[in-house]
Amino acid sequence: MSSPADDDGRHALSEVAPPPDTWEHLSLDDLRRYRRQLADEEEKVSYWRRLVHARIDVLEAESHQERPLTIKELVRVLGDTGTGRNRHALVSVRAADDLPELPALHDMWVTEVDSHDPEALGEAVRRLRSAEAQLTDYRKALHVRLDEATAQLIVRYRADPTSALVAFASPHSGATRGGAA
Repeated sequence: MSSPADDDGRHALSEVAPPPDTWEHLSLDDLRRYRRQLADEEEKVSYWRRLVHARIDVLEAESHQERPLTIKELVRVLGDTGTGRNRHALVSVRAADDLPELPALHDMWVTEVDSHDPEALGEAVRRLRSAEAQLTDYRKALHVRLDEATAQLIVRYRADPTSALVAFASPHSGATRGGAA
Protein backbone atom coordinates (compact mmCIF):
# COMPACT_ATOMS: atom_id res chain seq x y z
CA MET A 1 0.00 0.00 0.00
CA SER A 2 2.83 2.36 -0.46
CA SER A 3 2.58 5.42 -2.62
CA PRO A 4 5.15 7.85 -3.96
CA ALA A 5 6.35 10.49 -1.53
CA ASP A 6 5.66 14.16 -2.18
CA ASP A 7 8.42 16.75 -2.05
CA ASP A 8 7.82 17.29 1.67
CA GLY A 9 8.19 13.57 2.41
CA ARG A 10 4.49 12.97 2.87
CA HIS A 11 2.92 10.21 0.86
CA ALA A 12 0.43 11.11 -1.84
CA LEU A 13 -3.13 9.91 -1.50
CA SER A 14 -5.17 8.87 -4.47
CA GLU A 15 -6.84 11.83 -6.12
CA VAL A 16 -10.43 12.61 -5.32
CA ALA A 17 -12.55 12.01 -8.40
CA PRO A 18 -13.09 15.44 -9.93
CA PRO A 19 -16.61 16.63 -10.55
CA PRO A 20 -17.78 16.71 -14.14
CA ASP A 21 -17.08 19.82 -16.22
CA THR A 22 -20.80 20.41 -16.49
CA TRP A 23 -23.32 18.76 -14.22
CA GLU A 24 -26.07 19.03 -16.82
CA HIS A 25 -24.51 16.34 -19.01
CA LEU A 26 -24.45 13.84 -16.15
CA SER A 27 -27.52 11.63 -15.90
CA LEU A 28 -29.34 11.47 -12.59
CA ASP A 29 -28.26 7.84 -12.10
CA ASP A 30 -24.64 8.76 -12.87
CA LEU A 31 -24.83 11.67 -10.41
CA ARG A 32 -26.18 9.37 -7.71
CA ARG A 33 -23.47 6.81 -8.48
CA TYR A 34 -20.75 9.51 -8.35
CA ARG A 35 -22.03 10.73 -4.99
CA ARG A 36 -22.19 7.15 -3.64
CA GLN A 37 -18.56 6.52 -4.73
CA LEU A 38 -17.48 9.65 -2.87
CA ALA A 39 -19.44 8.62 0.22
CA ASP A 40 -17.90 5.13 0.13
CA GLU A 41 -14.41 6.62 -0.16
CA GLU A 42 -15.13 8.99 2.73
CA GLU A 43 -16.26 6.04 4.85
CA LYS A 44 -12.99 4.21 4.17
CA VAL A 45 -10.86 7.27 4.94
CA SER A 46 -12.78 7.91 8.17
CA TYR A 47 -12.21 4.30 9.18
CA TRP A 48 -8.46 4.63 8.60
CA ARG A 49 -8.37 7.91 10.54
CA ARG A 50 -9.99 6.16 13.50
CA LEU A 51 -7.38 3.39 13.32
CA VAL A 52 -4.56 5.95 13.29
CA HIS A 53 -6.09 7.77 16.28
CA ALA A 54 -6.40 4.47 18.15
CA ARG A 55 -2.77 3.57 17.40
CA ILE A 56 -1.61 6.97 18.72
CA ASP A 57 -3.74 6.55 21.87
CA VAL A 58 -2.30 3.09 22.53
CA LEU A 59 1.30 4.21 22.00
CA GLU A 60 0.83 7.19 24.32
CA ALA A 61 -0.88 5.08 26.99
CA GLU A 62 1.87 2.44 26.84
CA SER A 63 4.51 5.11 27.34
CA HIS A 64 3.17 5.67 30.87
CA GLN A 65 3.27 1.97 31.82
CA GLU A 66 6.09 -0.32 32.87
CA ARG A 67 4.31 -3.25 31.23
CA PRO A 68 2.01 -3.87 28.27
CA LEU A 69 -1.54 -2.61 28.69
CA THR A 70 -4.06 -4.98 30.21
CA ILE A 71 -7.32 -5.65 28.40
CA LYS A 72 -9.17 -3.43 30.88
CA GLU A 73 -6.68 -0.58 30.28
CA LEU A 74 -6.86 -1.10 26.53
CA VAL A 75 -10.67 -0.88 26.60
CA ARG A 76 -10.42 2.35 28.60
CA VAL A 77 -7.81 3.85 26.25
CA LEU A 78 -9.68 2.95 23.09
CA GLY A 79 -13.11 3.79 24.46
CA ASP A 80 -12.41 7.23 25.89
CA THR A 81 -11.96 10.03 23.38
CA GLY A 82 -11.17 12.63 26.04
CA THR A 83 -14.20 14.64 24.94
CA GLY A 84 -16.73 12.82 27.08
CA ARG A 85 -17.92 10.88 24.05
CA ASN A 86 -17.17 7.23 23.44
CA ARG A 87 -15.97 5.87 20.14
CA HIS A 88 -18.49 3.87 18.18
CA ALA A 89 -17.76 1.09 15.73
CA LEU A 90 -18.67 1.41 12.09
CA VAL A 91 -22.02 0.00 11.14
CA SER A 92 -20.73 -1.39 7.85
CA VAL A 93 -17.20 -2.57 7.21
CA ARG A 94 -16.39 -4.36 4.00
CA ALA A 95 -12.88 -5.68 4.52
CA ALA A 96 -12.77 -7.23 1.06
CA ASP A 97 -13.00 -3.81 -0.61
CA ASP A 98 -9.84 -2.16 -1.85
CA LEU A 99 -8.70 0.66 0.38
CA PRO A 100 -7.51 4.01 -0.93
CA GLU A 101 -3.81 4.68 -1.26
CA LEU A 102 -2.72 5.71 2.19
CA PRO A 103 0.32 7.22 3.80
CA ALA A 104 2.83 4.48 4.62
CA LEU A 105 0.68 2.97 7.35
CA HIS A 106 1.44 -0.65 6.67
CA ASP A 107 4.77 -0.57 8.51
CA MET A 108 3.24 1.20 11.50
CA TRP A 109 1.11 -1.80 12.36
CA VAL A 110 3.92 -4.34 12.20
CA THR A 111 6.74 -2.24 13.65
CA GLU A 112 7.29 -2.79 17.34
CA VAL A 113 7.83 0.47 19.16
CA ASP A 114 9.58 0.43 22.51
CA SER A 115 7.21 2.50 24.61
CA HIS A 116 10.13 3.42 26.89
CA ASP A 117 12.28 4.78 24.07
CA PRO A 118 11.19 8.41 23.80
CA GLU A 119 12.86 8.87 20.41
CA ALA A 120 11.27 5.81 18.83
CA LEU A 121 7.90 6.62 20.37
CA GLY A 122 8.15 10.25 19.27
CA GLU A 123 9.00 9.23 15.71
CA ALA A 124 6.14 6.74 15.53
CA VAL A 125 3.65 9.28 16.86
CA ARG A 126 5.01 11.95 14.49
CA ARG A 127 4.53 9.65 11.50
CA LEU A 128 1.04 8.73 12.65
CA ARG A 129 0.10 12.38 13.15
CA SER A 130 1.44 13.17 9.67
CA ALA A 131 -0.64 10.33 8.23
CA GLU A 132 -3.67 11.59 10.17
CA ALA A 133 -3.18 15.09 8.74
CA GLN A 134 -3.04 13.69 5.20
CA LEU A 135 -6.16 11.63 5.77
CA THR A 136 -7.93 14.67 7.23
CA ASP A 137 -7.01 16.80 4.20
CA TYR A 138 -8.21 14.07 1.86
CA ARG A 139 -11.43 13.68 3.82
CA LYS A 140 -12.07 17.43 3.65
CA ALA A 141 -11.62 17.31 -0.13
CA LEU A 142 -14.10 14.45 -0.30
CA HIS A 143 -16.58 16.46 1.75
CA VAL A 144 -16.32 19.38 -0.68
CA ARG A 145 -17.08 17.04 -3.59
CA LEU A 146 -19.89 15.38 -1.65
CA ASP A 147 -21.41 18.78 -0.95
CA GLU A 148 -21.21 19.70 -4.64
CA ALA A 149 -22.86 16.45 -5.72
CA THR A 150 -25.53 16.75 -3.03
CA ALA A 151 -26.30 20.31 -4.11
CA GLN A 152 -26.72 19.09 -7.69
CA LEU A 153 -29.07 16.34 -6.54
CA ILE A 154 -31.14 18.88 -4.63
CA VAL A 155 -31.38 21.10 -7.71
CA ARG A 156 -32.60 18.14 -9.74
CA TYR A 157 -35.02 16.93 -7.08
CA ARG A 158 -36.52 20.41 -6.79
CA ALA A 159 -36.97 20.54 -10.56
CA ASP A 160 -38.52 17.04 -10.59
CA PRO A 161 -39.61 15.95 -7.09
CA THR A 162 -40.73 12.51 -8.29
CA SER A 163 -37.13 11.69 -9.22
CA ALA A 164 -36.31 11.65 -5.50
CA LEU A 165 -38.76 8.80 -4.93
CA VAL A 166 -36.18 6.25 -6.10
CA ALA A 167 -34.93 6.24 -2.52
CA PHE A 168 -38.22 4.54 -1.55
CA ALA A 169 -38.14 2.02 -4.40
CA SER A 170 -35.94 -0.43 -2.50
CA PRO A 171 -34.70 -0.29 1.08
CA HIS A 172 -31.05 0.59 1.58
CA SER A 173 -29.28 -2.36 3.14
CA GLY A 174 -25.72 -1.09 2.84
CA ALA A 175 -24.70 -4.31 1.12
CA THR A 176 -25.44 -3.16 -2.42
CA ARG A 177 -24.93 0.42 -3.34
CA GLY A 178 -26.16 1.24 -6.76
CA GLY A 179 -27.38 4.57 -8.01
CA ALA A 180 -29.69 5.55 -5.13
CA ALA A 181 -28.57 8.53 -3.10
